[in-house]
Amino acid sequence: MAKVEVGGREFHYERGGSGEPLLLIQGMSGTHVSWGQPFREALEGSFDVVAFDNRGIGLSGPVEGPFTIVEMAEDTVGLLEELELGSAHVVGISMGGMIAQELALAEPGRLRSLTLGCTYCGGPGSRLMPRENVEKLAAGMMSGDRDKAIRASYEVNLSPSFRADEDAYAGFHEMAISVPARKATIELQAQAIFGHDTSGRLGGISAPTLILHGTADGVLPFANGEQIASLLPGARFEPLADVGHMFWWEQPQRSAELIREHALAAAR
Repeated sequence: MAKVEVGGREFHYERGGSGEPLLLIQGMSGTHVSWGQPFREALEGSFDVVAFDNRGIGLSGPVEGPFTIVEMAEDTVGLLEELELGSAHVVGISMGGMIAQELALAEPGRLRSLTLGCTYCGGPGSRLMPRENVEKLAAGMMSGDRDKAIRASYEVNLSPSFRADEDAYAGFHEMAISVPARKATIELQAQAIFGHDTSGRLGGISAPTLILHGTADGVLPFANGEQIASLLPGARFEPLADVGHMFWWEQPQRSAELIREHALAAAR
């Protein structure tokens, strides 16, 4: 297991493939395993892929106090420096997309390209998780039954069409139990998300940008992708019909191909 120290904190990361560097930034409660092997392997055929655990989550060192999305963006800068990567193609999903937004605004020279997936920018018009899904997740977590909590997360994060295949749950369940996601850290991540707002600054992003968002997203509704696209008129917006929040899990090959095409075009 590979570790680096950034700002006095230990971060776990995994690296594979060859080609131009590509940094994957996960969302709330997500770890390096949350990308799934099919998606990562599809990217590793074209890129030197780095996947890491955000501060306090997974196999990275614990945290004791609150933090912000901006501070998490600073973590990514330190990680790139420790790995001796001056710049990289950056893919951020959900909370990771918020981190990527702040990274792109603060350190434009670090990004060769930017992909924002199933994320939001905050501010007027943005929409967080629908109440019924918040209640479903809360009930699962408060039950004290790990399997009930995982099932609730599955139902909120994946589309009805994907969940129609009952066999699909096994892989999600295995991923969810394989690496720890500390409840206290998830709560701190939620606090950071509530404070996120780049809506008035998105026009300052200069990196070539691809926006991916599932129309059946039950975590951060599709309207958020439309809003980000409206604030980044030079970006390419790819709606994913009938796909849920975890689009890379539902459609790993297609998701990887869209990112590959975008990043390689930027490289040229």
